[in-house]
Amino acid sequence: MSVIKAENLTFAYPESGENIFDSVSFQIDSDWKLGLIGRNGRGKTTFLRLLQGELAYTGRIISSVTFDYFPCPVSDMSRMTIEILEEICPSAEDWEFLKETSGLEIEPEALYRP
Repeated sequence: MSVIKAENLTFAYPESGENIFDSVSFQIDSDWKLGLIGRNGRGKTTFLRLLQGELAYTGRIISSVTFDYFPCPVSDMSRMTIEILEEICPSAEDWEFLKETSGLEIEPEALYRP
C-alpha cells in the first residue's frame, strides 16, 4: 500500500488573483479507485498537474507512486493503436490490451487501426 498525501496545498495560477486550492490537506490510499468529477474549470486537471510536479505550489505533496494523464498525446496519428499502447506500456502483453478493450466494449480490431 502507498499513500498520496497533501499538506497545506495552496495553488493559484499567476494571472489569477484567486487560489484554486487553499491550504488543502488530505490523504488517499493508492489502493483506492478514485474518480474526480466536476464542471469544467474546477481544478481536476490542475490537481493532476500538481501531482505530476508540472506546476509550482506551496505546501507538500508526498507520494511514492507516479501519475499519468490519459488520453496521452499522440504525435503520429497514422500509427496503429497497438503500437502506441506498446510504447506507453512496454511490459504489457497483447492479451492484457485485449482484456482492457473487451472491458470497455471496444472491438479487438480497434487495436490494429490508426
